[in-house]
Amino acid sequence: MSTASLRNIGPKSAAWLRQVGLRSAQDLAAVGAAEAFARIRRAGFKPSLNLLYSLEGALADCHWHDVPEARRQELLAQLEQITAAQPPARGRPLGGPVTTRFHESGEAGLADAGPDGDAGSEDGPVNRFD
Repeated sequence: MSTASLRNIGPKSAAWLRQVGLRSAQDLAAVGAAEAFARIRRAGFKPSLNLLYSLEGALADCHWHDVPEARRQELLAQLEQITAAQPPARGRPLGGPVTTRFHESGEAGLADAGPDGDAGSEDGPVNRFD
């Protein structure tokens, strides 16, 4: 049985599951809802938590609204553990402190710069690339 035929799983969710290598109900059951959700997120998709609950509902064969609150909290805890164990995503810079440095320049015309750094006249900025 493909993931597209599972309860709560629409075409977009089924496509995301296929993209991360989960092509059948057995594949989904083997990894679980939290791991499947983490894989989808890790692949660069932007799912909401409703997908996490939909995956759990698909495994339990119930509507995603009927997933008990206690189970939802367990899923969130599992997802947090899975996410914490993964290395940072490649290609994305890690956030860090941002500093701004101003350098003195000996170029002519920069001494005439106004308070906002614009060296232009009242009619507009001067194009230095002419």
